[in-house]
Amino acid sequence: MGKRYRNSRILVNASEYYKPLRTPRGLRAIRHFETPIIYHPTIAERASVNSTKYIWKYGDRFYNLAHQYYGDANYWWVIAWYNGYCTEANIFNGAVLFIPISLKAALKVLGV
Repeated sequence: MGKRYRNSRILVNASEYYKPLRTPRGLRAIRHFETPIIYHPTIAERASVNSTKYIWKYGDRFYNLAHQYYGDANYWWVIAWYNGYCTEANIFNGAVLFIPISLKAALKVLGV
């Protein structure tokens, strides 16, 4: 189990919505992780976390930044969510990102 879902419940889902996925596999239900609820931090919450400024440039990727700052590319989503981006496609060259210095503090502010 990945670090992102370590506190998530595992659900057993037999809804009709998943029937097209279950039927070819001969399954009566699908087990999956509960979707974590993460919200955008407020300005005050962001101010409570020490961060460093980063100027986005051509070729940058969230997973590379996560590896550089946290030593683990799997935390790319922390940087993306903290800055309100869902993917790199929405960021323009020269955009200022704030990267939380403490991963633990960032996760707390994000409600994880």
